[in-house]
Amino acid sequence: MAETVRTAAQRLVDCLIAQGATHAFCVPGESYLAVLDALHDVQDRIRLITCRHEAGAANMAGAYGTLTGRPGICFVTRGPGATQAAIGVHTARQDSMPMILFIGQVARRDRDREAFQEVDYRQMFTPLAKWVAEVDDPDRMAEYVDRAYAVAMNGRPGPVVLALPEDMLTEPSAGTAIGRVEPAVAAPAPASIERLRVLLAESRRPLVLLGGSGWSEEGLASLKIFVEANRLPVATTFRRKSLFDNTHPNYAGDLGIGPNPKLAERVRQADLLLVVGSRLSEMTTSGYTLIEPPVPRQRLIHIHADPNELGKVYQPTLGIAASLNEAAHALAAVRVVSALWAEETMRAHADYLEWVKPVAVEEGVNLAEVMAHLDRVLPPDAILTNGAGNFAAWLHRFYQHRRYRTQLAPTSGAMGYGVPAAVAARIVHPERTVVCIAGDGDFLMSGQELATAAQYGANIIVIIANNGVYGTIRMHQAREYPGRVSGTVIANPDFVALGASFGCHATRVERTEDFPAAFEAARASNRPALVELMVSPRHIAPNKILTDL
Repeated sequence: MAETVRTAAQRLVDCLIAQGATHAFCVPGESYLAVLDALHDVQDRIRLITCRHEAGAANMAGAYGTLTGRPGICFVTRGPGATQAAIGVHTARQDSMPMILFIGQVARRDRDREAFQEVDYRQMFTPLAKWVAEVDDPDRMAEYVDRAYAVAMNGRPGPVVLALPEDMLTEPSAGTAIGRVEPAVAAPAPASIERLRVLLAESRRPLVLLGGSGWSEEGLASLKIFVEANRLPVATTFRRKSLFDNTHPNYAGDLGIGPNPKLAERVRQADLLLVVGSRLSEMTTSGYTLIEPPVPRQRLIHIHADPNELGKVYQPTLGIAASLNEAAHALAAVRVVSALWAEETMRAHADYLEWVKPVAVEEGVNLAEVMAHLDRVLPPDAILTNGAGNFAAWLHRFYQHRRYRTQLAPTSGAMGYGVPAAVAARIVHPERTVVCIAGDGDFLMSGQELATAAQYGANIIVIIANNGVYGTIRMHQAREYPGRVSGTVIANPDFVALGASFGCHATRVERTEDFPAAFEAARASNRPALVELMVSPRHIAPNKILTDL
């Protein structure tokens, strides 16, 4: 019998199944109805998650990519759907998340007439994505989808955007699903590893900076062998804390906004920086001051999966273009032990332990004590998510990550990321505890995704730090324009009533000592939960009083 004719939309879904996609996140639109129909036939293989906003859908896809290492899949409609999804594409780019955004597009015959919701997506997304294309030929659907997977995963992972003209989707497609794409692997040259060993042997104050994406459990285990064998201090880069056990005796802390001053000084005084995976962003380097471009004071060994990142900002003493896991496996065999830096490693960890001790606050709920409590009671595999705002400084400082892929936090500084990331995390890992820490302004940018959580039984716990201000901007405002508050005060809804309206367990905490019981009730509720914390805007960040600024 002749093979049943497949439409381009069905062929697209065939390709997603061949690539191992398990979920797709969307806001439905008429421009890709054919794809929605094709997904109806494979509900047992691809779970379609209907979101409440395209930014939420794109951020869920990005979080999926971070948690699985395979591209998260997002479908949105043309025009407003695409523009609203752009924030998720930008976040995926800066965070190096593998994802693919599929956009329904106007019919090919209507292009270039400013048809209804028409946008040129190549022009719009080229600065944000690794690759942008439009599939005009239904026979090439498999080619485009498979290439999208390869581009999203190879080198530095990131987002790909494919536009799908609605008339093309219903036409017959002669192509076939090519098969599962795996990222290309590049091993470091033996001569480079030997040069690394020599540079390490010549140093007296080395420091390992660990970051980036594309890691595996096995690669991080190899890196741990290298670090332990050579007694090296390890710091993680901005919002990459879960790459290394924060309780490990070699851990020196994380570099981000407002880092431990002792760690910052340790970076300045290092005579060798071994940077693995990180591109050394503005946040990690405190505005390019801890490590100064173009030629740092410190000797720099820079290992990155994308050769285009080597020398892009900093000229390294030794640049190694290699897959991070392959580089880590090679490093595991390197042995250079120095008693001098072994003692410094111990001091670095002691400084970190002192840094994470909770600080006192004079009024409102103490977020330091809240994070310390979560650190004590959550299982090691619990996933913590957050968006952007000063509230996140309390989480990053006082909570200790112990396992890989337990932190979902946007290095792009995107508000509204935490709630959708938490929903995706709980859908991907329903057996794990997922907690989102959000500010009041941050939550209100994506809080509607609690409806998505309730619909799909994603029992996340959202903790809202309510201080009635856009905290980060208010802090900068107090420093730069004291006494001239403008645009940073917000009037909030009743968060408890709002949470209850979504079907969540919801409660308010006004005293620090009441938080443990409130959190346990949220955990026991067996439904999505919201815990509102009444915090003081005066305590704008750890050890920072707003009026003192």
